[in-house]
This record gives sequence, structure tokens and C-alpha cells, in this order.
Amino acid sequence: MIRRREHEQISLSFLDCISCGLGAIILLLILAKTAEPMVMEQVRENKMGLVADLQEQLAEMRGETVVYNRDLTTRTEQLSEIRDRIARMMQMLSILRSEFDDSSNENAAIESMETQLKQARQELNEAQRTQRYVRALEDTTVGGIPVDSEYIIFIIDTSGSMQAVAWDLLLAKVEETLEVYPEVKGIQVMNDMGQYMFPRYASRWIPDTPARRNAIITRLRTWNVFSNSSPVEGITRAIRTFWAADRKISLYVFGDDFQGGSVQRVVETVDRINRADDEGNRRVRIHTVGFPVQFLVGRNVPASGLRYASLMRILAERNGGTFIGLNTFKP
Repeated sequence: MIRRREHEQISLSFLDCISCGLGAIILLLILAKTAEPMVMEQVRENKMGLVADLQEQLAEMRGETVVYNRDLTTRTEQLSEIRDRIARMMQMLSILRSEFDDSSNENAAIESMETQLKQARQELNEAQRTQRYVRALEDTTVGGIPVDSEYIIFIIDTSGSMQAVAWDLLLAKVEETLEVYPEVKGIQVMNDMGQYMFPRYASRWIPDTPARRNAIITRLRTWNVFSNSSPVEGITRAIRTFWAADRKISLYVFGDDFQGGSVQRVVETVDRINRADDEGNRRVRIHTVGFPVQFLVGRNVPASGLRYASLMRILAERNGGTFIGLNTFKP
């Protein structure tokens, strides 16, 4: 009897294992091939997005480069123009230096001539002032106004009508009055209400110096204080405050109208304060100037303008002064 080998069953099992292993490998290969296109598509899309971003950045950089190039061109042109201007200025400077070197001697001569001219002008001014002073001493009146006083007081109407219409003319008349008095011992400026132009000089004389005279004119240009258009307060205060037996004083009253009460009452008040001595001379002279503000063409002359003219004429006549009625606004 022939015995069969038992290992045949083992061989079949091994073949089964091998077959399953090969099948698994084949399945893995099939799955791998299926997933590969999906991965590649994802990678391709990512690369396309990156390329688009890079292209957009490149376009922006190219635009900025164009702007920068344009600015650089403009700056280069400006720099070239500046360099050209500097070159021209350097050339002009060189020419001026050359001319200055050539004219140094001429400049010295010019400076000497200017010094001599200044000295001549000073001597001429001194001569003119001396001539005016001598003429004032020889003739005690200028334009009909006595100029023998040693002290002068201005009583100025600062009302709105004077400020608006006649102020430039008033400035000119004050300057002219100061010019006919080359030198006095004291000056004072008050408004028609008796208010001082310079409060620190209240009740005392302003020293007569060129600087003080300039200060008076300068302050008068902008001096604007309340006025009741009646010079009575200013006149009476000036006489009571500054009169002295050893002083020759003149008052100059400037205004355009009289809004006060009775003209006769004002005259009597001034007569009582500015008393006359045994020879009939008053304590102070009162000169009066009327400005034609109330007599403008095309206007009815108000009563205040006529009353002012009448009052000023009477005050001047009774107090040793002169009344001047102006008929034009030309200095």
C-alpha cells in the first residue's frame, strides 16, 4: 500500500496567502493611481494662485517704478535749474566784487561828500531856526496872532464832527502854531472838557523839546476822548491851573461848534476868571480858531456853528487874542 504525503495541504495554504498578498498589493496600486490626479490638481491650483499673486505684485511694482521715475525726472530737472541759477549768481557776484574793488576809492569819496552834506544841512537848519526866531522877536505877530508868550496851551475840541472831518487840518494848524514859537518855557494840551492829553503831566508844564513836540503831534493823530462841544471847561481849567503873575501865557482854542448854554454867560465866566490888571491886560491871551465843519457846501448852517463863531470872536477880542475863521479844509 502506497502512503500519500501529508504536506500537500500545507502547500495549498501557502498559495492562498501568496494570492491574498498579491491581491492586496494590486489593490493598493489601484488606489494610489486613483488619488494621484487629485493631489496633482490641488498642487497645480496652489501654484496658479501663487503665480497670480506674484503677477499682481509685479504690476504694482512696475506702476510704482513709473511714478518714481517720473518724480526722479522732475527732481533732476529742478536740480539742473538750481545749478544754473547758482552759476549765474556766482557770475554776478564775481562781477559785483570786481566792481566793488574798482570803486572802493570812489566810495570813500562819496562817504566824505555825504558827511559834508549832512554838516551843511545841519548848519542850514540851524540858520533857518535862528532866522525864524529872530523874525519872531522883531515882529511880535504872525498872521495877526501875537507870539510874545512864553507858555502855550492848546484847548482842542475832540468831538465826533472834528474827528471825522477836520482832524487832518487841525494837525496841520497845531504844527504851524508850534513852528511860530521856536522855543517856549512850557506847553500843555487839553481837550475842551479840560482833560489832559498826557495825564502824567496833569497840572504841570510839558517841557519844550523836539522830542516832546513830536510826541504831541503823534499822540494827537489818534487822540479820541469824549467832548461836549463846549470849550468853557477847558478854558477855565487852564487859566485857574496855570496862570501866574510872572508868566506870559497864550491859549489856542480849536473847534467847530458850541453846544453849551448862553454865549453871554460863557463870556462873563471867562471875564471873571481871566481878570484884567490895572492896565487892562488879561492874565492870559486867548486865540481862537474856527473850523468850517458846520459850513459844508450843501448843508444848512446849524445854530451851534454860528454860536461858536460868535463866542470865539468875542473871547478873542476881550482877552487880547485873535479869532481866525477858516474857510477851507486845505492845510
